[in-house]
Amino acid sequence: MDIFPALVCPATWGKLMVCTDGSDEGQNAVAIALELARACGSQVIAVQVLHVVPEFQAVAPDLRAILGKGVQENVAVIKAAADKLGVSLETVTPLGQLPHAAIVATAEKIGPDLIIMGRCGKTALGRILMGNVTARVIGHSPVNVLVVPRGGAIGFQRLLVASDGSPYSEAAWKLALSMAKQAKSRLTGVAVAPEEGGLNEARAIIRRMLTAASLARVPFKGVTPQGVAPANGIVQQAIKNEVDLIIVGSYGRTGLKKLLMGSVTERVIGASPCPILVVKQSD
Repeated sequence: MDIFPALVCPATWGKLMVCTDGSDEGQNAVAIALELARACGSQVIAVQVLHVVPEFQAVAPDLRAILGKGVQENVAVIKAAADKLGVSLETVTPLGQLPHAAIVATAEKIGPDLIIMGRCGKTALGRILMGNVTARVIGHSPVNVLVVPRGGAIGFQRLLVASDGSPYSEAAWKLALSMAKQAKSRLTGVAVAPEEGGLNEARAIIRRMLTAASLARVPFKGVTPQGVAPANGIVQQAIKNEVDLIIVGSYGRTGLKKLLMGSVTERVIGASPCPILVVKQSD
């Protein structure tokens, strides 16, 4: 399991919940969670759902035992990595027909400050799609979710926050500014104007960001990409500015009614080369 360089803790994250399915992306999320826990002095709760479909178990009675053995083997690897880093670890292996529901139920029970997940896991999807466990957890999660792409590392020196002026992106902005101040980061604000008529509004958003960043003494650069889809503009700026983390807002606890395929947040998650922090805001 790869361990990344020491990090500066950017927020008060006393309890981290990391989800894995044993895939490379899931294990990478675990590695990041452990390193982040070491930096923040956090406890880690590692969750791997024992996903058993009743119809399959009916024709293969020993399926649950076989799957359980694989889960326990993976848990042993995670425990060894946590011990090596001196990180406090608890493991949970809920049984569930719907992995996302089991994950959300676990989060509601233990009350983590942050959920950490891989982008796709064993679904072998090139992009995050409707029905994917990560997308569903984001839609239902009671707390913020950090999504890690395959092979992605985590850092906080160069942050990018996207805003469309909504209360959801305002929540993302407040957290991004706080994180940048604590971690002494450089912060890029992006407000995309897909059409010419939206340019004045985008510029107004950036001016508000600049004023707040100046008062907080956080280095800030604002950009207003024009004539591109919002998700494309955000990802292009993330690549151009070589950012470590993208911070975006999400709709509240509405399940998937508002986290739909084609939404800006989901498209950014699917295309981003770096981790994405999805900030939840209750309706």
